[in-house]
Amino acid sequence: MSAPGSPDLRVKIGDVELANPVIVASGTFGYGQELAEIIDLSRLGGIAVKGLSLRVERGNRPPRIVETPGGMLNSIGLQNVGAEAFLAEKLPFLRKFGTAVIANIWGRTIDEYIGVAERLDGAEGLTALELNISCPNIKEGGINFGTDPRQTEQVTRAVREASSLPLWVKLTPGVTDIGELARAAEAGGADALSVINTLRGMTVDVESRRPTLSTIYGGLSGPAILPIALYMVYETRRATKLPILGIGGIEGLQQALQFFILGASAVQVGTVNFYDPTASIRLVDDLEQWCRDHRLGSIEELVGTFEHE
Repeated sequence: MSAPGSPDLRVKIGDVELANPVIVASGTFGYGQELAEIIDLSRLGGIAVKGLSLRVERGNRPPRIVETPGGMLNSIGLQNVGAEAFLAEKLPFLRKFGTAVIANIWGRTIDEYIGVAERLDGAEGLTALELNISCPNIKEGGINFGTDPRQTEQVTRAVREASSLPLWVKLTPGVTDIGELARAAEAGGADALSVINTLRGMTVDVESRRPTLSTIYGGLSGPAILPIALYMVYETRRATKLPILGIGGIEGLQQALQFFILGASAVQVGTVNFYDPTASIRLVDDLEQWCRDHRLGSIEELVGTFEHE
């Protein structure tokens, strides 16, 4: 709650109300415990935890993170403790802070998605599910769920039926028409859309003439992808009226403001957490000051104010 006379930073993502529109992105903040001694988790709008699967996953062998101009490549491989350990060991800690907790979930088959969604359903202190659909559907020959509209709708509907929690679908930028995927997720029952996931990329070690990542390619994130992410949010807003969470290249205030103007109701701060873990808290303060300086009573007054004529 804002102090008397302060701008109201509360936002609504469907039925979910956040204290402010700043969420730390999945895969960049662990499970919250890792950074709790550095920042006050209660000041965040939300924490999207490291992607969860039904069982423990060890991830890929190193090297699996490489710095690039304006960003980084990662191929962690969705290493995680699994749904059971998250509920027993991680979620009880996060409940102390009163911050929205979003469980990013994934699977290799629809049954795996359903399994983790069912296990997390009804967990005390869990605010929403974020569906990572950039995973290969093993039963469909390895085609990513998130690049095929039919599969996007199918997996979204399956998880929607398996869980009573609000469902946010995280869209991949690796498609020709992200609007088509947005409409497919909406048809499947999504409550909101997280836009965007990382882009596929690679680098090569010149001396050895070998890939710098053990997996050859990985996910590109960081400031370099900001223009792409903004364009994808713009296209998603044109395709659907679902709430949007903007992700990609946000280092601070100026980047976040662009997402709000284009129609995002909240933003997720990702890669910057690796080199400045305090950036998300500073963004909350900067948003409040910006609204005050521009005489806005709430951050929601800025959302969707983009003028293109």
